[in-house]
Amino acid sequence: MKERRVVVTGLGAITPIGNNVEAFWSNLVNGSNGAGPITRFNASKFKTRFACEVKNYNPEEFFDRKEVRKFDTFCQYALVTAEEAVNDAGIDFSVLNTNRIGCIWGSGNGGFQTFEDQITEYVQGDFTPRFSPFFIPRVIVDTAPGLISIKYGLRGVNFSTVSACASANSAMVDALNYIKWGKANMIITGGSEAAITPGSVGGFGALKGLSTNNEELDTASRPFDESRDGFVLGEGGGAIVFEELEHALARGAKIYAEVAGGGMSGDAYHMTASHPEGLGARLGMEAALEDAGMTIGDIDYINAHATSTGIGDLSELRAIQSLLGEDIARINISATKSMTGHLLGAAGAVEGIAAILAVKHGIVPPTINTRKLDSAIDEGFNLTLGKAVKRDIRVAMSNNFGFGGHNVSIIFKKYEA
Repeated sequence: MKERRVVVTGLGAITPIGNNVEAFWSNLVNGSNGAGPITRFNASKFKTRFACEVKNYNPEEFFDRKEVRKFDTFCQYALVTAEEAVNDAGIDFSVLNTNRIGCIWGSGNGGFQTFEDQITEYVQGDFTPRFSPFFIPRVIVDTAPGLISIKYGLRGVNFSTVSACASANSAMVDALNYIKWGKANMIITGGSEAAITPGSVGGFGALKGLSTNNEELDTASRPFDESRDGFVLGEGGGAIVFEELEHALARGAKIYAEVAGGGMSGDAYHMTASHPEGLGARLGMEAALEDAGMTIGDIDYINAHATSTGIGDLSELRAIQSLLGEDIARINISATKSMTGHLLGAAGAVEGIAAILAVKHGIVPPTINTRKLDSAIDEGFNLTLGKAVKRDIRVAMSNNFGFGGHNVSIIFKKYEA
């Protein structure tokens, strides 16, 4: 059976640097910073008191008050971005076979805020078990794709992926495969996260994963910099419509890019740390290249996972260098987490959109805040520091890696008939 081609026909985003795709991309190209003091809770007693929050978001602009009570914020972000992507793709579900349209969605934490709020109420209320009937649906990760499928009447494949910070990339690779294998015509995929909470900030802080640079919070997310001291927590979501090529052409859809391939691997090394030589990361990239029928020489741009942690940034670059050899300057690499912070399970969706738009517009978004390169990094890398770069980008790769040793890479390329 001839393998079916998969293309991108719609995008939706809500991020710390823009609440829709247009604003996100404009701010990304211009090197905007999304960090600021935490407003979600009183963080005055925490070592980290800043994050990359979504700004100017009012749920009542999108949902009635009953729905706001029913949906955790991570589900709200999923629904808001899915709606933008569906509208962007010009989809009329009433004329399509919705039995072959589904949703595969990633999130690393699900309803983290809901869980904390309900347990706090339980403890502060003398342990009286007065839990909300919405507690479980608000908490579980698979509520997000369920709500999207209900909203649009989608009866195709429907599930969530959880692979920590690689969750959205895992969702996209699964969506790609389901369509390639003939099991779906269209899938809304991506991820969302809303974990700027006391437990999340406290927990990641205890792991010494978060930056504590409160005095320079505007530039604290500084991938590859010798003074980086951890990642900056972010939130938001991204939705991408993956569609079988002939299905998209039949309905006259615009096409952003083709989904060329995806690959996954495991580090088999440590619960939270990357393999120091990037062995798992390399295997994931190799698997994606093999799936796409490409070599590393075909890649023009890599949106790096690069969270601004010491071992993480280095291990990824070592993995890339082991594939490229001495040709490391040929590929533009950038770390857009320097602007958005780390969106955890939603990172891959937002960074996937960045890679897709880089292909479409021929622009590499920059890595900001990197002032002095870590001496352990080969200066020959083209890390796109400071300013966006224009270049013809035929193929882009997006990497995301998660606690537990999950490595997922996905490749987008220019669509050619």
